[in-house]
Amino acid sequence: MSQAISPSTAQPYGLARVCRVWGIARSTVYWQRRAPSPGARRRGPMGPCTDDDLVAAIRRVLQASPFPGEGYRKVWARLRYSGLRTSLRRVLRLMRAHQRLAPTRQGQPHGPKAHDGTIIPAQVDTMWGTDMTATYTRQEGQVAIFIAVDHYSAECVGIHTAKQGTRFAALEPIRQGVRTAFGAFGQHSAQGLVLRHDHGSQYMSHVFQEERRFLGIASSPAFGREPEGNGCAERFIRTLKENLLWLTTFDTVEELRLALHEFQRQYNETWLIGRHGYKTPAQVRRAQRCALSDAA
Repeated sequence: MSQAISPSTAQPYGLARVCRVWGIARSTVYWQRRAPSPGARRRGPMGPCTDDDLVAAIRRVLQASPFPGEGYRKVWARLRYSGLRTSLRRVLRLMRAHQRLAPTRQGQPHGPKAHDGTIIPAQVDTMWGTDMTATYTRQEGQVAIFIAVDHYSAECVGIHTAKQGTRFAALEPIRQGVRTAFGAFGQHSAQGLVLRHDHGSQYMSHVFQEERRFLGIASSPAFGREPEGNGCAERFIRTLKENLLWLTTFDTVEELRLALHEFQRQYNETWLIGRHGYKTPAQVRRAQRCALSDAA
């Protein structure tokens, strides 16, 4: 169209005018002209194995992993742990071409207040995040699930399910985490810990806030209508849904409770965290405890 001759001026319309009328950017047109064909490969060396061999290795990693919701970064890390070194972009390309990518959702733009500062501390047991979700059981209908996650190591420090999502059930993951991480449950036993939570009625209740103060835990509520402010807990809930709750339907709350605690153990020991060099939450906690004991 840009090369067509205008009957009034006897000159080509030009790309700039056509893009302005059609409401598209010229950069899009230039990119489409230069985009590689679907069968084109990236120039350069192929690496230690062919695409077919690498796809077979990727399939073996996905079949061996206990988490069906792992993405291409964790697959790439597990390949490296097994001794097969290749590029991250190549793993992404092959997993996309063979429909092996985990499903993702696109986020929405937010104002600057939602992400001012950081919620990732410098060591474990400095900040925890807590939240709740729900699932369905065959015999007892919808039930509530409460979790608590360490913001530094991404470790699940507590998990609990109950028929009713009350303020008392919301406290149970915090109690589990305090007993395990601090070795005791009493007044000011968790002094120095900060708890990130939303404005749900369970977390804002008098009972929850009184026990938080009794344990010496400081409150750090997220911004209203900004779930990203409680992102560590929200990310764990997404992992829990993709790898357990959306795959299995349980008969009773007790059956679900046992499955949740087994998932917590498996997640802490085998789930890989990218920001920690693809180490598991348990490895991160053990490494930091060793570093602190050596420093002492």
